[in-house]
Amino acid sequence: MLIDARHREETRVAVVKGNRIEEFDFESAERKQLKGNIYLAKVTRVEPSLQAAFIDYGGNRHGFLAFSEIHPDYYQIPKEDRDALLREEAEHAAEEAALRAEHDDDDDLDDGIEEVERGDDEGTSSGDDRDDDDHDDEIDGDAEGAAPRAPKRGRSANEDQVEALRQRRMNLRRRYKIQDVIHRRQVLLVQVVKEERGNKGAALTTYLSLAGRYCVLMPNTSHGGGISRKISNAGDRKRLKSIMADMKLPPSMGCIVRTAGLQRTRTEIKRDFDYLARLWDEI
Repeated sequence: MLIDARHREETRVAVVKGNRIEEFDFESAERKQLKGNIYLAKVTRVEPSLQAAFIDYGGNRHGFLAFSEIHPDYYQIPKEDRDALLREEAEHAAEEAALRAEHDDDDDLDDGIEEVERGDDEGTSSGDDRDDDDHDDEIDGDAEGAAPRAPKRGRSANEDQVEALRQRRMNLRRRYKIQDVIHRRQVLLVQVVKEERGNKGAALTTYLSLAGRYCVLMPNTSHGGGISRKISNAGDRKRLKSIMADMKLPPSMGCIVRTAGLQRTRTEIKRDFDYLARLWDEI
C-alpha cells in the first residue's frame, strides 16, 4: 500500500500487487467524500416518470433513489402484503443461493482438476520449482479467461438460471409503483453509492453494506454474501465457506469475505464480523 500525503489538500492511496495497481483512492480537503456514508434521510419528491425519489440527506443537492434500491420494508402497504412480498423474495433468494453454491462447487471442482493437471505437468518437467510456482499463480489468476473445459460448459447454463431467478425476484416488486408505496416526507435510512457529479446529486440505496477489514456485512440483504471472486483457490474457498457457515447469519443478513481475509484465521474473521454486527446495532 502506497500513501502519498505530501500535499495538505489531497491524500492519495494506492494498493499495488506486483507491477499492477489493484486499487486507487484519494481524499480531498476541498471536497468531502460521501460514498459509503449512511444517513437518516427524508423523501422530498416522488417522481413517477422516473420511478425514483429525490431525497434530502443533508448534502449539497438532493440525492437520487431508484425504486429498485428501496427495500420492501419501506413500502407503505398493508402488513400482510409486505410480509407476503418478503416471503416470496426469500423463497426466490434461497433458490438463487442454492444455484450459486452449486456454481461455486463446480468452480472448486474445476480448480481441483486444474491443480491435478498442473501437478502431473510438474512431475514430468524440469526446471526451477520456484518458476513453476510463479507460473501456477498466473494460471490461477487467468483461469476465468482460459478456454473452457468440458465441466465449465455447463456453468453458463447455471449462471443463466441464477440470472433468471434474480429477474423473477425483482419482478415481484413490479406489481407496485413507487408513487403508490413511497410518500413525501417519509423517513428512510440510506447509503451513498455514487458521489455527486456535475449538476447531479448523489445516488443512494436503502440496501446497506458495512465494510470491515475482512468482511462486508449487508444487514438487510438476504440474497447476498459469499466469498470474494478474487479468491479463486478451491481449498481457500472451501475453508472460508466453512467459516461463514459457522457464523449462522440471520436470514435477513448477508456477508462477504473480502480478499483481505484470505490468510486470516477463523477467530480474526469472526471478530471482524462481530464488530460489524455491533456497529449495525448501534446504527
